[in-house]
Amino acid sequence: MAMSEQTVTAIKSYQNQAQVLVKNYIIADPFIPYTSIFAGLLACKVVYDLTQLISTFYFKAYNGLTKIQRMEWNNRGISTVHAIFITALSLYYVFWSDLFSDQQHTGPITFRSSWLSNFGLGVSVGYFLADLGMIFWLYPSLGGMEYVVHHSLSGIAVAYSMFSGEGQLYTYMVLISEVTTPEINMRWFLDTAGMKRSTAYLVNGVIIFFTWLIARILLFVYMFYHVYLHYDQVVEMHAIGYLLVFVVPFVLAIMNVMWFGKILKGLKKTLAKRQ
Repeated sequence: MAMSEQTVTAIKSYQNQAQVLVKNYIIADPFIPYTSIFAGLLACKVVYDLTQLISTFYFKAYNGLTKIQRMEWNNRGISTVHAIFITALSLYYVFWSDLFSDQQHTGPITFRSSWLSNFGLGVSVGYFLADLGMIFWLYPSLGGMEYVVHHSLSGIAVAYSMFSGEGQLYTYMVLISEVTTPEINMRWFLDTAGMKRSTAYLVNGVIIFFTWLIARILLFVYMFYHVYLHYDQVVEMHAIGYLLVFVVPFVLAIMNVMWFGKILKGLKKTLAKRQ
């Protein structure tokens, strides 16, 4: 049965109102930071519930876990989805987008941004807030003080970059390191499921070693080299942004090296047991 002309007109009216709402509020520049942070928090809640639902029906080991372990399982589902999202967006902006290209003559790269780059950073801020909340709530079950420091520094740097529009290229460079998160989470999932001696656990460990070396060691070296080459543009940033470009990546780099030592030690131990 065909819709009446009045119904079609009403539908078009609602569509036009929705488009105006999206254009003027949801993706309007002044509202993007707040909209994106809310979207990040909402996404965390949705992914947490979906992880719980899917795991209950499709993973036998899940139902045998303690309440704290199930909460950590669900929380790692959130961090995995966030890592995939922000890694893909970061790789796009760092290596493929023209937004931060040296060939663009739209001012210093340290002051370039777009509504999408702001939105992506806002989603990450929402994630860091949600994850910090979980860490404090279940402290120290989800991680000790090193996780609090890591998430706090990351969240502050990302939030500043989003609200100020400064240094977003370097923020996205650092966020590429989230590519290691799914593998770290998989290691925990396999261990919790009693598969620590499986081939999958060993292969995952090797992948962790190489992704960590590339994304959290070598990429940071590249970032500092890039800062050196563009120092004349970096120095134009506000004092807070200037410090965040150097201090936060430097502290994270030290933590990455420390964790890399533990990863290397763990991999050696695992390989020794299988000989």
